[in-house]
Amino acid sequence: MSDPVSLYGTSLKPAPLERLRQGDVTVTLQDGALRHLAVGGTEIIRSVAFLARDRDWGTIVPDVGAISRNENGALRLDIPMAFRSSGARLDVTVSIILAADRLRVEAEGRAVGNFETNRAGFTVLHPIEGVAGAPARLTHSAGGVEDGAFPDLIEPWQPFMDIASLEHRANGFVVRTAFSGDIFEMEDQRQWGDASFKTYNRPLALPWPYEIADGETLSQSVEITWEADATAAAPAISKGLKAARFPETALLLTPEDALRLAANREDFDIVSPQRLLCHVDASIAAAGPQIAAFAALQAVLPQPAYDLELICRFDGDRRPAEELAAHAAAMAESGFAPASVFVCPSVDRQSTPPGSEWPPCPPLDEIHAAAAEAFPDVARGGGMASFFPELNRKRPPLEHLDFVTHGLCPIVHAADDISVLETLETVPHIARSARAIIGDRSYRIGPATIAMRQNPYGARTIPNPAGSRVCMADYDPRHFAAFAAAYALGLATALAPYDVAVWTPSALYGPRGIFCDDGTPSPLARVLKALAGCAGQDVLSTRIEGGLARLAIWDGHEFAANLTDRTLDGLPPFGWR
Repeated sequence: MSDPVSLYGTSLKPAPLERLRQGDVTVTLQDGALRHLAVGGTEIIRSVAFLARDRDWGTIVPDVGAISRNENGALRLDIPMAFRSSGARLDVTVSIILAADRLRVEAEGRAVGNFETNRAGFTVLHPIEGVAGAPARLTHSAGGVEDGAFPDLIEPWQPFMDIASLEHRANGFVVRTAFSGDIFEMEDQRQWGDASFKTYNRPLALPWPYEIADGETLSQSVEITWEADATAAAPAISKGLKAARFPETALLLTPEDALRLAANREDFDIVSPQRLLCHVDASIAAAGPQIAAFAALQAVLPQPAYDLELICRFDGDRRPAEELAAHAAAMAESGFAPASVFVCPSVDRQSTPPGSEWPPCPPLDEIHAAAAEAFPDVARGGGMASFFPELNRKRPPLEHLDFVTHGLCPIVHAADDISVLETLETVPHIARSARAIIGDRSYRIGPATIAMRQNPYGARTIPNPAGSRVCMADYDPRHFAAFAAAYALGLATALAPYDVAVWTPSALYGPRGIFCDDGTPSPLARVLKALAGCAGQDVLSTRIEGGLARLAIWDGHEFAANLTDRTLDGLPPFGWR
């Protein structure tokens, strides 16, 4: 099974990679971006790229022209790019100069038409392994110097602002990154699952989207230098809980899915999850009929636990206690008896970036106190129906809650295969940071799918009719191929040490479900069936290393997944056992 459709769900192959080398310095070129700058095999920078974002923070894929090359002591590449948005174009030439002791990247651009964007400029990604918690020295644009450190636990807001240069010490090197041409700041991209700290141009506090006027030019540069330093050791990072059990598996259902499953109960047995996550959105339609659909399913399929994900309006027309009491009455009238209720304000599904005003919403204390009154006899949860950044920035009142939950999505900022799989590096950082917030409360994860069900960072998820690798898309063809099975086993391995109670790695139906277009179960369904059988068992060992994920469970299950496109350890590309 090595054809692209079997591996990726699409005939579109990954963009080709080219390894550049100067002495013991290597870096990979892909689609005009540089990734994995390494010295003597040690990665010091994850990526340098010139990017443009649209008004929904989607990545505008450029047309990349013919690359010119010159080597005279240093390797120089000049790469023409054209970014297109709403009838306008941003023409940029990116010049890369790679020497044995430095990397310099320059960009010269001009707008043709009024080019609308949320951001256009250089992005530099620092890796997280060995860098999280490492000391850093920041030089500001006015010349002031500040000593600090990269965050250990995930920082909800920008850890470094107004960056002219940033020097860090980690993994045996002192690395200095200097910026020019705009104001740069950093965000902790681990929040979104990215395996990086991201330094980007144009502060988030400035308005967006904005226009680069017709004929307007831009000029930016990034220069990275390094030197060996044996004292620059990686800080110690905790690796999980001393004892953990493998989580119960849930699948996501909408009310429409519930009615379909009630008529096709055999579909449940494809995975046989312990739980069903029942999505009710009272902000778009009356909750009563939605709840009734789940009651009808529960009447004919009583064995799984039903977890209600209740998205509430909380729009000021009624107090939270009144709205929640109405939902509880609808549950009683329909006979729906969930095992748990997770309450999330509808407005909290949208991100509130730094510098933005929080939307009107009743205090979470009031909301969850009212939920305790409305649903006194079931487990109650808080957190976010979106992702970890929203939880990290708006933390729930634990005294009212039995569990805390958030979702995961690996294609927020990058959707290429390498970046998606690199998000598995970040999952332990998210879990550690979540544990620091929620303490001993039960921890749930999900939905956690490659494709995005709802976009907290824009007005919509991004359409993907061509089945490409697209950031923030609501459909990703890899979900129905071998890639998703390997990714899911990798995700299970990364989560397992953190005693997650429930994970929701898929929907049952639809673009993030377990059935292919022809109605047959997907490769993902088969691995989820095997993992669901491990619920409640002690986790013995976990490891993700060298392209392999390994997970050992107390009952004798020993899983392995190949996270690469080549044969490893007897496993075919993206195969598992």
